Amino acid sequence: MEKIRLDKFISNQKGISRSVVRKLILKGQATVNSVTVRDFSYILDADADEVCLNGEKIGYNKYVYILMNKPKGVICSTDDKRSKTVIDLLPEIYKNRNLFPVGRLDKDTTGLLVITDDGGFAHSFISPKKHIEKSYIVMLDGKIDEQIKEKFANGVVLKDGTTLKSAMLEILEESKARVIITEGKYHQIKRMFGTVGLGVNELHRERIGSLSLPHDLNTGEFCEISSKTAQKLQENPRCVQF
Repeated sequence: MEKIRLDKFISNQKGISRSVVRKLILKGQATVNSVTVRDFSYILDADADEVCLNGEKIGYNKYVYILMNKPKGVICSTDDKRSKTVIDLLPEIYKNRNLFPVGRLDKDTTGLLVITDDGGFAHSFISPKKHIEKSYIVMLDGKIDEQIKEKFANGVVLKDGTTLKSAMLEILEESKARVIITEGKYHQIKRMFGTVGLGVNELHRERIGSLSLPHDLNTGEFCEISSKTAQKLQENPRCVQF
């Protein structure tokens, strides 16, 4: 049973500002279970009550789960006065929900990013205790060799003395690799390659646990996943290692 104000319900589900929704309600354009309701503070049961606006039934999604192929130059934040955020890339229909990015990607890092308004899902999905795999494609400014692969597997010691968990490195090309980590330290992959004198030119996240970036999702585009899929990710977020 989900209790929610009528104006908030319509605003969240239709992507209309709360002030506009209130005017529509006061005009008698909203009904709950076929009864006109002019009180925008009316409390309804979102799971059971049928809400209509101008005769059109409004479906109910308690939470939204979005996969975005994050572009460069955009920050993982809900609001920033100087830079464009991932929330700014979403259409108006999502702006009335309290959406936030799950975890972070650097401003110049691209790839898979999850955005939601479900705090419980976010906490469960990226909990450090679960050691969820994160897979990245890395373009470097130098040649990768088997010694680097072995060093990553043994656990890199960063320049500040931090010892990282074992990471998998798959050499794809001379200066291109796939790196899989189970931690999320600050600028971790860049710092890992820094210990062997290599700089990262491009960094792209392709997977988190069992959740992969759709191949047809272009840079800057997004898609929704169902609440059922999100629940499955919470229950079993891991992915079989390659």
